Amino acid sequence: MIFSDYLFLFAGMGLVTYLPRTLPLLYLAHKKLPQWLIDWLGLIPVAVLSALLAPSLFADATERSLSLGKPEFIVAIPTLIFALKTRSLGGTVLVGMLLYWLAGLFI
Repeated sequence: MIFSDYLFLFAGMGLVTYLPRTLPLLYLAHKKLPQWLIDWLGLIPVAVLSALLAPSLFADATERSLSLGKPEFIVAIPTLIFALKTRSLGGTVLVGMLLYWLAGLFI
């Protein structure tokens, strides 16, 4: 491939990546969204985070079975309690890392 092919490929990938993100943003920038839609959109980050965390917390990948005794799940419970009580993101990350490290030493 020559340089112009790479340049065309790079421009095409950028267009395909950013056009679907930009068009709704430009279209909805001056519109008043209904409150139910705003509330629903607020749940998306929680749903995505749950979908990313649930398999590593609850499932054993080698056996494809539910495993509630994993260190990740055991550490997640006190970390969640700490997060709910303090509402501190940095503190929650530090407590979770410390507990995971301790779980690796003892479990």
